Amino acid sequence: MKEEIVRRLKAIENSEKIKILFAVESGSRAWGFASADSDYDVRFVYVRPKNEYLRLDRVRDVIELPLDSVFDINGWDLDKTLKLLYKSNATLFEWLSSPMVYIQTDFMHELKQIVNRYFSSKRVLYHYLNMAKGNYRESLRDDSVKAKKYFYVLRPILACRWILANGTPPPMLFTELMTSQLDESIKQEVNMLLDIKMNFPEIHEIPRVDKINAYIENHLEKVRDEIDHLSEEQRNDWQELNNLFINTVSAFDET
Repeated sequence: MKEEIVRRLKAIENSEKIKILFAVESGSRAWGFASADSDYDVRFVYVRPKNEYLRLDRVRDVIELPLDSVFDINGWDLDKTLKLLYKSNATLFEWLSSPMVYIQTDFMHELKQIVNRYFSSKRVLYHYLNMAKGNYRESLRDDSVKAKKYFYVLRPILACRWILANGTPPPMLFTELMTSQLDESIKQEVNMLLDIKMNFPEIHEIPRVDKINAYIENHLEKVRDEIDHLSEEQRNDWQELNNLFINTVSAFDET
């Protein structure tokens, strides 16, 4: 499948006249709990020729392919990517820690060298907390729920616990988060859910697991209380990101 994904990405490069700087898997396959029918969530960062960044009528800074049952492929322009990094965008930290890489260049290595200097615990914590709260409210309160939805709540909660404990971006693999941060008292139930998630279709429903729901509600409140007591970190300036942007665009024009 990697060969097919790379082929599709190269086709995007040709049709859009861009250079893909890196491309990774970002969904359940990268998190380590894909179902048999999980799609491929492919995300990439790209650069355009320098003159495209000097236009008054700038082109859209996102490329999105039509969804199908197998592939969900979209990417961000370099300009958008670095502006979001300055704001400590949680999604970008995930992309850069994905264990499944389809395309990488020197840019990816350079970005990884500086990315943690733009990490804000408080900003990323709020991202994961809001994700967990929203998914819990929308998906896990009925008597019957989709098993996969538990992981869309548990994973961001454990990511919050990781950040609060370590002050660093959380790992992508759910099993690593679970080993490090999940309470022993519910590991048996979560392992049961993992087995269901990985061996049944995405739409498979199960009775609500009240023990896990109670854990979620308790930790949503605990995490919120801890975040509220954190101070804002001082942000780096723009200089490194400006340099990386200029060097990357210039290098593309020289090829």
